[in-house]
Amino acid sequence: MDANTVIATCATFIAVLSLGVSFLEARATRRHNRYAVRPLLELWFTKTDGGPAGIVLVNRGMGPAIITRIELVLDGRPFGDWDRPSLDRLRSTLPVRPEAATFRPGRAIPAGYETFLLKLQDWDRAEHAWFSELIDNRLQLQIGYESLYGSEGFTTVLHHQP
Repeated sequence: MDANTVIATCATFIAVLSLGVSFLEARATRRHNRYAVRPLLELWFTKTDGGPAGIVLVNRGMGPAIITRIELVLDGRPFGDWDRPSLDRLRSTLPVRPEAATFRPGRAIPAGYETFLLKLQDWDRAEHAWFSELIDNRLQLQIGYESLYGSEGFTTVLHHQP
């Protein structure tokens, strides 16, 4: 084996290693970029005596959340999407009509966004016990969402605060 063959072999080996490192670096950069814009949606039931009570949607992530689906279940049975007709049907059965906000699939929820999806003003523990019962025991809400990159299939469900 002459010196030129050794040099050529070493150069080829270094080039292949360099290509491998470049590939791994590109993959790490893509992964970092995905995490940099990952949304994190949370749903909470919050209640404050004398203040508002209801279901709050919060995006605590770094990027916007693209809504893919919203499923509403009442008393263990599918009730429909979180849309105006379903909410009007739900609210018509309640003693007091709470305020409601709806989202359709495809809607982008920006980072830092926070809003009530279902809200009663001036909540009173005794007077509005039916509202707590509804959200704590009868209502289930699940939101599917993605980042701007898509295809992740993230899901959030309603959590309850004491």
